[in-house]
Amino acid sequence: MKYFLDSAILDEIKQAHDDFILDGITTNPKHIMNSGKTFNKAIDDIAKWADDQGYKSWEDFPISVEINPYLVNPDEMVQMAKDISSVSPCFVIKIPSIYPGIQAAKRLEAEGVRTNLTLVFSAAQAIMPAKLGCLFVSPFIGWKETNGEDCRQYIKDIVDMYKNYGYYGKTQIICAAIRTPKQFVDCAVAGADIVTAGLQVYLDSFAHPYTRQGLETFQSAWDNTKKDPRAKGYNK
Repeated sequence: MKYFLDSAILDEIKQAHDDFILDGITTNPKHIMNSGKTFNKAIDDIAKWADDQGYKSWEDFPISVEINPYLVNPDEMVQMAKDISSVSPCFVIKIPSIYPGIQAAKRLEAEGVRTNLTLVFSAAQAIMPAKLGCLFVSPFIGWKETNGEDCRQYIKDIVDMYKNYGYYGKTQIICAAIRTPKQFVDCAVAGADIVTAGLQVYLDSFAHPYTRQGLETFQSAWDNTKKDPRAKGYNK
């Protein structure tokens, strides 16, 4: 399963990229706002960072950037998508899963601009992005579970549908809005291709209270083990 970072903050991107295996980035208007930069400055900085890392295309390292969420005209959606994609060959364009978005994604994919159909909240919404050949589909997890829905079956249904019709692996399934380490596991067990989450969620997933308890137990044992006066550097 691939790990994408859900952020537009360059320091977080650098930390995640340097400290563990990061396979891509997703952003949205909220992440751009949280970066404290203008939209153009934020995406320009991310594009420059990707280029500095030697990434030359979305195949090397996909970076999803969302169009203006107010756009509901397919022509305007397509034009902004092309403008954004021209900034970096790594950019994949996030399009909302609404009827004009479907129209825009169809045109963009036909013209070689890769898309990520986002704000997907049902298995039914995930079918058309695959038929269109979108690179990614982003079913949201955290928002649904916050409102009492269990998303394990929802993701499994999408995976099963894609396997039934040969879409699996062609349109990659990004479990988005991940809030907990358990949601990582649910998506992995269901067969999703990718999870995307904020940096803190990843840091939480690398930790467990029993691991901390175990370390404390072993540290105590280490401290109370007889010391060898010949040993160097390990007697603490």
